[in-house]
Amino acid sequence: MYEHLKIEERGTVAIMTISAPKSLNALNTIILKEMDDYLTHFDCQKYRCLIVTGDGEKSFVAGADISEMATLNVPQGQTFGSRGAAVFRKLETLHVPVIAAVNGFALGGGCELAMACDIRICSDNARFGQPEVGLGIIPGFSGTVRLARLVGMGMAKQLIYTGKPIKADEALRIGLVNAVVPQTELMDKAMEMANHIAANAPLAVKAAKLCINTEWDMEADEAIRYESGIFGHCFATEDQKNGMKAFLEKGKCEFIGK
Repeated sequence: MYEHLKIEERGTVAIMTISAPKSLNALNTIILKEMDDYLTHFDCQKYRCLIVTGDGEKSFVAGADISEMATLNVPQGQTFGSRGAAVFRKLETLHVPVIAAVNGFALGGGCELAMACDIRICSDNARFGQPEVGLGIIPGFSGTVRLARLVGMGMAKQLIYTGKPIKADEALRIGLVNAVVPQTELMDKAMEMANHIAANAPLAVKAAKLCINTEWDMEADEAIRYESGIFGHCFATEDQKNGMKAFLEKGKCEFIGK
């Protein structure tokens, strides 16, 4: 179906693998369009979690395709950046949680892709960085926005101004990733977490993601009111009734997403 995406399903978990081995999975217009199409048609009723990863052991996504960017003019550069930013925003706001399983290089657009996911698990050989200033540009797929929010302004400025990559253990220390695992265990750990998420009430998980994303820019009082409203709506679902009934009866609930 796609030239550079491999799509797999494992129960209620979907896996999207970016596959352009010759360029270490670098993002070009074709890949961004394919990602956009996949996310546009993603079935949030069928799947309860999405894992994003890169093909091969060397690279998650090595960056945006420099061979494509090298000849762009100002309007073309803005179009390319806007396209990537829009796709990553669509990933960030997808109604199900998204886990980045980061293997190897996650540089430039690859780091930005990982940051657009809800949770990042990386292999011990992973390398993260925003090296764009060494090419005469800045992060263009919302990297200046998300990096500061994840690791703080001071560390984000250091990483972006120097362009120096960091290893997996440093990424964990500064809060850029949630976990570091041996490379051979990466997809197993990502699937383990995805299945754990998928076993919970999908409408509640969706609501929690909506709250966290929406409340980020709100004042505290406004955010608390917003959360209270979403919390109340949960009581209109069958999953809430069945889940609490199962808890009180010391049973197990199979959530249906209604």
